[in-house]
Amino acid sequence: WRVNVQPVVPISINEDWHVISRTIVPIIDQSNFSNSAQNKSGVGDTVQSLWLSPVYPVNSWTAGIGSVFLLPTATDDALGGEKWGLGPTAVALKQHGHWTYGALINHLWDVSGNSSRRQVNATFMQPFVGYVTDSKSTMSLNIESTYDWPSGQWTVPVNVALSQMFKVGDQPLQAFVGARYWLDAPELGPDGWGLRLGLTMLFPK
Repeated sequence: WRVNVQPVVPISINEDWHVISRTIVPIIDQSNFSNSAQNKSGVGDTVQSLWLSPVYPVNSWTAGIGSVFLLPTATDDALGGEKWGLGPTAVALKQHGHWTYGALINHLWDVSGNSSRRQVNATFMQPFVGYVTDSKSTMSLNIESTYDWPSGQWTVPVNVALSQMFKVGDQPLQAFVGARYWLDAPELGPDGWGLRLGLTMLFPK
């Protein structure tokens, strides 16, 4: 089980540019490992992304480029890598009628940390597409591919989801339910089907 706490905040620089901050803090509960030392619960490592992006889309495209950081915030050795990391990241998306599509990519290298722990050298790629109905329902598909260069191993979960935007009082919210299927994963990694649930609180300006 994994719960991602993921605030996304645009930080204004001037009337033409802003920095988009996305922080991913995972809360993990893992069990059923043959090695009981791996059966732990707590906070995992944090991934912080910062993109410099124009405020207004260009030819209907919104794009950003910046840096991604790996922070060793895990509350237990079994839940994180004990490594500091950094690398480049980019994102681009286009809205065309009811459709939204694009991709996010980043690469992380470790730069310091526990030298006895596994090296971090990984590329993440996330193409995505979504269709929004007039009733603000969204059907979406994305692939969250990670390639680990030292092991030459892919981890490739495919996600499908249905989300709905609604209001509770004056607070806009978006809830989703979806399924995940791993096309490829390391030998001791996840496989088969998974369930995904999510709730997003929106604070438009």
